[in-house]
Amino acid sequence: MFSRTVKKVKEVRSTSISEICALFGVSRQTYYRSQWKVKKCKAKAEKVMELVSGVRQTMPRIGTRKLQIILKEELASLGVGRDCLFSILRANHMLIPPYRSYHVTTNSHHHFHKYKNLITDMSITRPEQVWVSDITYIGNRTNNMYLALITDAYSKKIVGYNLSNSLNTEGSILALKMAQSNRKYKAEALIHHSDRGIQYCSNAYQKLLKRYHIKSSMTESYDPYANAVAERINGILKQEFLLEELNLPLNTMKKVIKECVDIYNTQRPHCSCQYHTPEWMHNQQAITIKNYKNKSPL
Repeated sequence: MFSRTVKKVKEVRSTSISEICALFGVSRQTYYRSQWKVKKCKAKAEKVMELVSGVRQTMPRIGTRKLQIILKEELASLGVGRDCLFSILRANHMLIPPYRSYHVTTNSHHHFHKYKNLITDMSITRPEQVWVSDITYIGNRTNNMYLALITDAYSKKIVGYNLSNSLNTEGSILALKMAQSNRKYKAEALIHHSDRGIQYCSNAYQKLLKRYHIKSSMTESYDPYANAVAERINGILKQEFLLEELNLPLNTMKKVIKECVDIYNTQRPHCSCQYHTPEWMHNQQAITIKNYKNKSPL
């Protein structure tokens, strides 16, 4: 049996390409053209994966649509469109799966005054019209860290932030001071919107807002959609930059946060900003932003 198998292999090897093509009813030219096409597609896919890997060195979980914006010129030169990019990444297991994580950082059971929601149904038309604030959890049970963020609701630019290992008001105050120092349109009226957490309702925080002539606005429900912009920015930083997977000392983590915020502000295109970067959006007022939709009623 083994000798018969060897004989058949030798017969197949001695058969010419022309004879094999004739057997399947195709020309030799068609065969070589198909082989060339396969090699060309493989080479194109390898170039695309190399480009994507380069971007994901700094933004590990950035999505395919934003990759298309960042690599627009390079992909165009390769003849790769949106659908082709999705197909290449899907075939090579490089699509980003959705990520869900939730930690409670809001304590609204306190005696401090709670302010009304001033931005319900408000149209956001310019930078520094509304700032949204929130605190998000980073780390693990043995290395707790909390990131206080202040984001411009129009441009989605992170204007102030602070990382600390506690939920004390001091971290939120330092983020507010940074935001005020980075303020570009100081003559314009500004609203500060947050949840009803004790950090934002505290006397020290509200006193600072009044000193900066900023009106205070707060959510009136426990629905995360009531502060959707802030929740979204939290998710981007933690999920796309893999912050929750880093187990680093506080001082080192502060340097990582600084770099991530800079990349987010200056390099990452944002969907609601029509795929411009937050920094670019913050320096103009002509573009209409996409609003976050409210959750559909049950």
